[in-house]
Amino acid sequence: MLLGRKFAQFVEESPISVMMRGVVEYAFDGDRLNAIFENTAEVQYTRELQFATVADLMAEVVFDISPSIGAAYQANIDQMTVSRKSVYNKLNRIEPGISAALVADSVTQFAPVIQQLRATLPPLLKGYRTKILDGNHFSATEHRIKELRTVGDAPLPGKALVVLDPLLKLATHVFPCEDGHAQERSLLGQVLPCVEKDDLWIEDRNFCTLGFLFGVRSRGGRFLVREHANLPGTLRGRLKYRGRIQTGRVYEQAMEITDPSTGDTITIRRITVKLNKPTRDGDTELHVLTDLPARDADARKVANLYRTRWSIETMFQELTETLTCEIKTLGYPKAAIFAFCLALVAYNGISVIKAALRSVHGTDTVEEQVSGFYLSLEISQTYTGMMIAIPAKHWTVFRDMTVAQLAKVLKDLARRVDLSKYQKHPRGPKLPRPERVRTGRSNHVSTARIIATRKAGN
Repeated sequence: MLLGRKFAQFVEESPISVMMRGVVEYAFDGDRLNAIFENTAEVQYTRELQFATVADLMAEVVFDISPSIGAAYQANIDQMTVSRKSVYNKLNRIEPGISAALVADSVTQFAPVIQQLRATLPPLLKGYRTKILDGNHFSATEHRIKELRTVGDAPLPGKALVVLDPLLKLATHVFPCEDGHAQERSLLGQVLPCVEKDDLWIEDRNFCTLGFLFGVRSRGGRFLVREHANLPGTLRGRLKYRGRIQTGRVYEQAMEITDPSTGDTITIRRITVKLNKPTRDGDTELHVLTDLPARDADARKVANLYRTRWSIETMFQELTETLTCEIKTLGYPKAAIFAFCLALVAYNGISVIKAALRSVHGTDTVEEQVSGFYLSLEISQTYTGMMIAIPAKHWTVFRDMTVAQLAKVLKDLARRVDLSKYQKHPRGPKLPRPERVRTGRSNHVSTARIIATRKAGN
């Protein structure tokens, strides 16, 4: 292994933590972060406080190593050359374009490593490069900004559209918006330049607009989207039964839609799934629109492809439950966007680790059994002690590694990982919540007495 004796104990005891710190060091050393800032910033500039310093502090919060930016600042105060206020001032002014550039740059660094590991996941549809698009609304923050202290409504710091590559399990693009009330559709114009020939874009009904669908087609891509009730279109022919999938019976019908900018009309496929169980919104049918040729994907394949959209929902869940992507104390939209984008970078780093695990332990084993929560938990619990034992200067060995060298080190570390420590424990189906009644005596009950009554009854 390319790592020296200094790493030996942590290589044996917590190879996952070494992998994560090494991946971050490889892709985002301070000079690289500062270069991204200098090349992307339009208004901001560097005085005394380096962008990399702010990113390092935020990364500690994202990985749950520190509970807040203030705590991270205090833990690293011996290295700080500016005041706490200066850190917050810089954080609150980081331009969304800089945050988005961090995510895009992480892909240029991580994608070749995953490919070198030969750990890309199987294509969802042969002949197409699948991209999944969805939006994430940031949770309400605390009322820390002066103007918010007298506002009773929940303050929303923004939102973002994210593109997921399901083969690499990387968030490839993010389109942030500071306006928490803005329509997701208002950001679609920024998404279209990312469409490439032979792409297959899968998205929810919020993005089912004629402008976006025809925009994808004009760039040589294909679309697969849940139908929005307000989409103008004309059904043609009769509804034809196409078989069953796990969630219900599948039907197909032709539909005509017209490009509002050119007046051109095309015929697409409308796939209907009559569901075994209603959705949480009470829908008993699900309609999916696609311009995929039937020779490439029959109706059942289309219906099952749409179900893969949940992989981006899983990513958002992992960002929320595993990484700290939304920090309630960061009321300024630019700071909230920066935190979210750094969490996406962290998610991409964990995807590299999972790729290394897949290359050693097998795809099915890792995808079905390894929990991102337990991976991140070990990293957060081990990181501080590891950085004390192995000071930052020793990690620079990762910066000069080639893609092949890093892939080899990650595979060597992956062989030492005991997957049983990170086992998923999926819960069973939720039981309906029973009706709750008040005892009538007070607003409280004694849990000990309730349990004693149960035991007496047994």
